Amino acid sequence: MSANRRDFIKFVVAGSIAAGCPIDLSLLSAETSRTNHVLLDSEDNRICHEVRDGKHFKIPPVAARHDVVIVGGGVSGLSAAYFLKDYDFLLLEKEPHFGGNAYLMDYRGVSYGTGSAFLVRDEDAFGFSQEIGLEPLAINNRDGSIIKGEWIADTWTDGLDHLPYSASIRDSFKKFKKQMLAIDLEKRGEELFNLPFSSLLKEYPQELTRWWDAYGRSNWGATATDTAAALAISDLQEIAGEEIPGFYTWPGGLGAISQKLAEILEARAAGSLQSGATTVAVTARRSDVLVTYIQGQEIKTVAAKSVIMATPKLITSRIIEHLSETQRQAMRQIRYIPYAVVNLIFDRPVFNKGYDTWCPGNTFTDIVVADWVVRNGAGYRQKYNILSCYTPMREVDRFKLLSDDGARQVAANVLTDFQKLFPGSNVDPVEVHIFRRGHPLYMSTPGLYTKVQPIVRQPMDRIFFANTDSEGPESTTNAAILAARRAVKEMKNRLAGVPAPKTAMLVY
Repeated sequence: MSANRRDFIKFVVAGSIAAGCPIDLSLLSAETSRTNHVLLDSEDNRICHEVRDGKHFKIPPVAARHDVVIVGGGVSGLSAAYFLKDYDFLLLEKEPHFGGNAYLMDYRGVSYGTGSAFLVRDEDAFGFSQEIGLEPLAINNRDGSIIKGEWIADTWTDGLDHLPYSASIRDSFKKFKKQMLAIDLEKRGEELFNLPFSSLLKEYPQELTRWWDAYGRSNWGATATDTAAALAISDLQEIAGEEIPGFYTWPGGLGAISQKLAEILEARAAGSLQSGATTVAVTARRSDVLVTYIQGQEIKTVAAKSVIMATPKLITSRIIEHLSETQRQAMRQIRYIPYAVVNLIFDRPVFNKGYDTWCPGNTFTDIVVADWVVRNGAGYRQKYNILSCYTPMREVDRFKLLSDDGARQVAANVLTDFQKLFPGSNVDPVEVHIFRRGHPLYMSTPGLYTKVQPIVRQPMDRIFFANTDSEGPESTTNAAILAARRAVKEMKNRLAGVPAPKTAMLVY
């Protein structure tokens, strides 16, 4: 595409580049003056950066008391609040909106996603969505791929016969599938969760690794080298099985769940959800926990009988005082990738062949058709063809999202690759939207699920740990909800005087 053509396309940059920054707790003064207000805007990262760069905050006296304070307003935090309907809770969310990685956006009446795409019928999230008044819509489609400009339907079933490779490479794909389907994960799960997936790929052609590198980066943030083998094998057994996987979603993805939860909670407990509130310290005391946060121009402190940390552990490990060094180090072992979702908005049909289509070898890994589950509904007319290009990035490339210009270039690169993807894709969108996140997706590396996460989620007397990175083995909306259920149960037991048992590895 020429520079002149691109100049006519509107690029829209949204999203925070980081959910939190390293905070040195020694910078938080014990003084309690109410007159020291911080003149910062809490809807961006300047508060975190001020702390990182040495700004001292004076902690004011306790302004309010609650049964529970929930830090983090993504799916896990919202779910925890939903489960606490009989408690006085306060939920604090740094961003100006709720939803975290499952956040729904809208373009002229058409919903599109900025993160989580679908759930599985046998997951807890399926029944939970029905409980809150959402009926999951069946995707009823296998994952396809676009390779060398060719559309390959049903990649891991009938599509293996149509891969645009030599016969020997196609046979290698088939051999690998047979080998993976034969593995008994119930017997070998722990072994394979501690083994890199690349060790099972080393005797196969690079085309196979290239496909799984794209799939892994999109789903759990890691290439084959950094992926726990059991996780990839489990997914292959699902997408390559005899039956079409029972995947469900809504237009724009799982942001529908967080949107519905926020609506329910705001109606049920007005004022209990606080957005634009950046938590900077959590301090456990003998009979309560102090939570200090900045909202608008004020720094505030509240006290609670207990706290649920529904935040990524890179943040959690930096704002909790007196966290054991073992738990702190376990939290800091978790690696997170920067992740952008680039939505290409077309005013004509450009691609509608499959719901989730893999595109190995490009700046983006896969394409999701935003309105897939309603496109065939009676009377429905596709006004805009919105294609969500999932764009996980290397850890070292995080800096590219720090500025609007950098994020715009990431989006422009995605558009360039898309317009070369297949015959007919060289079409100009009416707009390009990029939703950027700096640390949203944890990498499911070998040993994380079996060794690190059991330490990470251990309760700290009155402080409990939710968020999907507590639960594993993959960052999903379902894991976020399960983590909330567990943390709420642990919290209720603690308040009732029942000692919380040590948590063990979940049965996979």
